Amino acid sequence: MSTSAPSQPDAPLVTRFAPSPTGELHLGNARTALFNLLLARHTGGRFLLRVEDTDSERSREAHTQGMMADLRWLGIEWDAGPDREDDRGPYRQSQRGALYAQELATLESSGAVYPCFCTPLELSLARRTQLAAGKPPRYAGTCRELAAPERARRLAAGTPATLRFRVPRGERIAFTDLVHGEQSFSSDDIGDFVVRRADGTAAFFFSNAVDDARMGVTLVLRGEDHLTNTPRQLLLLGALALPAPAYGHVALLVGADGAPLSKRHGAVSVREYRERGYLAEALVNHLYRLGHSSALHGLLTLEEMARAFDAKHLGRAPARFDEQQLQVWQKEAVHRLDAGAARRWLTEVLPRGLEEHAVAAFTAALLPNLLLPEDARAWVEIVFGAPPPLEPEDAELVRAAGPGYFAAAAAAAARDGSDLPAIAGAVRAATGRKGSELYMPLRLALTGRTHGPELAPLLKAMPPGKARERLARFA
Repeated sequence: MSTSAPSQPDAPLVTRFAPSPTGELHLGNARTALFNLLLARHTGGRFLLRVEDTDSERSREAHTQGMMADLRWLGIEWDAGPDREDDRGPYRQSQRGALYAQELATLESSGAVYPCFCTPLELSLARRTQLAAGKPPRYAGTCRELAAPERARRLAAGTPATLRFRVPRGERIAFTDLVHGEQSFSSDDIGDFVVRRADGTAAFFFSNAVDDARMGVTLVLRGEDHLTNTPRQLLLLGALALPAPAYGHVALLVGADGAPLSKRHGAVSVREYRERGYLAEALVNHLYRLGHSSALHGLLTLEEMARAFDAKHLGRAPARFDEQQLQVWQKEAVHRLDAGAARRWLTEVLPRGLEEHAVAAFTAALLPNLLLPEDARAWVEIVFGAPPPLEPEDAELVRAAGPGYFAAAAAAAARDGSDLPAIAGAVRAATGRKGSELYMPLRLALTGRTHGPELAPLLKAMPPGKARERLARFA
């Protein structure tokens, strides 16, 4: 049997993102969701969100809600999902048990499955034996040929049993992977696999494949760790006479050291980056270019990404997540913030009760120098707090400017407020200084720093009288 990738990649596609709510939305899953969204939008198709929550012990509703919030923050919206049901739903697997039972009954009636009474210990010992003999571990077929009376006796006795799919012998399962090209597997290398657990719930191979078919998914784009699952799912769909989607398997994300992305590389969840103050536009632009090459430069909108997304440009090599490159996108995204968005971004570090003009002036002054909101915290204290202390060498430079320098500066600030050109002009007229000799003592007296945001807009953010007060200290 064989399937192929979409012969017309620009025909409307139905794609899906199908996470298990057993933890937070990680960067690799977020990229998979993004690529599926872009493929659907590029072709004028549909993008579905399906929650695979059949693992009742590990699935949590809080994880589902958090994942959905993270996707929406990234701008990834779905056409149908757990909160947007249609006639293909429900979109939670925990609510699809009746459908699974119906399809399992079809497999049982055709003899495509059989009960397996092997215990976890027996299966573990069999795997060890196979590995010790240098063979790939797969189910040995212990219960495959049990006589019907023996099966009936064990079932009647209440012996726990899974349900295994009877993999046909001597067949090849071939398909064209959207990323990796032609793939071919021998059925003799695939052991009979579980489609229903001993507790009666549907197993991943089964529910995942059935849902794709029943929901009308035409392309499954997922991580390459699922590549070897595909022949099993094609066998299942064939046995059920259900339509098989095309498949594509994207390279996994790795850290800068080439190892699979994990906590030792730093933050790995979307929530962590969101809470640190990274902007969705920055994260999405970085993910878009991980494993997908693009000739477009600069910060792109999701609409621009969708128009340019090309499945032919999906790479096979592992994609390296580089936080330094993410910071490049972050800086560009920060620089593009309008006044309202900048204020919302900095809300957590801004003092309460600031007048609107002070907030506007502060954000305008700081934005070109910021990567994350936390970077503004020190400048909040400098602009709105107590006079900043000076390092010894900086204090000496201020003293060297002399009382006359600061008397002229303080008088100008009292007369003209936080108008830097007026203050600097008064000092120039009184002392004849220019260049850094003119501006550096002013910067030190006003901010306590030799470097930082431009001084003129920073002064406009200071409360009335604060500039004169700081300058008068040295007069």
